[in-house]
Amino acid sequence: MIHPAELIQRKRDGGELEAGELAELVLGYARGDVPDYQMAAFCMAIYFRGLSSAETFALTDAMIRSGATIDLGSALGRKVVDKHSTGGVGDKTSIAVGPIVAACGVPFGKMSGRGLGHTGGTLDKLESIPGFRVELGLDEFVAQVREIGLAIVGQSADLVPADKRLYALRDVTATVDNLSLIAASIMSKKIAAGADAIVLDVKVGDGAFMKSVEDAQALAEMMIELGDRAGREVVCLLTDMDQPLGRAVGNALEIREALETLRGQGPPDFTDLVLDAAGRLLALSDLGVDDAEGRRRAERAVADGSALRAYESWIRAQGGDPDEEALPAAPVVRPVPAPRDGYVAELGAGAIGLAALRLSAGRATKDDPIDHAVGIRCLCKRGDAVEEGAPLAEVHARDESTAGTAAAEVAAAYRIDAEAPRARPLLIEVVHG
Repeated sequence: MIHPAELIQRKRDGGELEAGELAELVLGYARGDVPDYQMAAFCMAIYFRGLSSAETFALTDAMIRSGATIDLGSALGRKVVDKHSTGGVGDKTSIAVGPIVAACGVPFGKMSGRGLGHTGGTLDKLESIPGFRVELGLDEFVAQVREIGLAIVGQSADLVPADKRLYALRDVTATVDNLSLIAASIMSKKIAAGADAIVLDVKVGDGAFMKSVEDAQALAEMMIELGDRAGREVVCLLTDMDQPLGRAVGNALEIREALETLRGQGPPDFTDLVLDAAGRLLALSDLGVDDAEGRRRAERAVADGSALRAYESWIRAQGGDPDEEALPAAPVVRPVPAPRDGYVAELGAGAIGLAALRLSAGRATKDDPIDHAVGIRCLCKRGDAVEEGAPLAEVHARDESTAGTAAAEVAAAYRIDAEAPRARPLLIEVVHG
């Protein structure tokens, strides 16, 4: 029998724990045998002392073993792919990537979460579609991936329950931002949910959890190693989050933008990331194509309308109305005018995210309600030429008062200079195993 205090002390003093010890501690915590105060102390010891790669894998494996697992590949007799993002402002990528991949004949199965912060998570965005069901049973989830080729659902309560408890504890004990704990949390869910190959989009910058490229690289390498040890193929894209992705920030607004993109009319930066991620997933699949051919097939699925048809089939399968006109719209739309002629030198993702949060596009606590209709459309992005008085952005709000406050915050997020800034790529780096 383990003694949690002894393990806490050993980790506090820089020692390394055996896999069996970590497993007993994590599984004991999941059962309720280890109290929160001891697990909080253990997380703080990890925060300061870190985990070795062997310890990180043992922690990940124990969290997976705390609940049910799905083997989608065996159930479908196909290689199943998934995409995950570490989260950013305006990041609706999975909602466009999934239909493209499915239209190319590759099964896409994803268990996703709700947002805590500036905007809703993928599930919140999907729930802005009238009638859409995010809660499917495991059998329904597998059946839909088999029949439709695509499902995005809420994480089953049986899946990685240790991570759910541990994340809630880390959130209130200032131990969230440790790379080993982040990597174990993400990869335990991805591995347990059953996909064989995963593209991870690691956001970097002002509106992301990872503020530096060096930290993002370290996290990517850690997650790739965890995937490799578990027999999963993982590719990480490091992408810029110093400004919002695409134009739309806010749940229904982001669904509209995903639809525009599937019609071939999306913003250039968002379209490029969607096609890149979809192409790489196709290259990881059982189609036997490389990245370049995967990208070509993704582009063709958009051009011939098959990606849009796949989206409509998917939304209907989960009870939703795929008609864009069914999406909620905010009653107040206020333009944010440019203060002078020039070029957009900076558009702070963090500031836009906070403005969206205060409109109720996101939640500050897990119990906060979300207003699916509200948000911000960033009409001008970094490098765009602007004229005084022309709209930089639009605020979509519930009333005039919140619209005015948000408009002032959005205006402050823009920096207009006389000279155009140097171009910066959206895709910073690709990290392979």
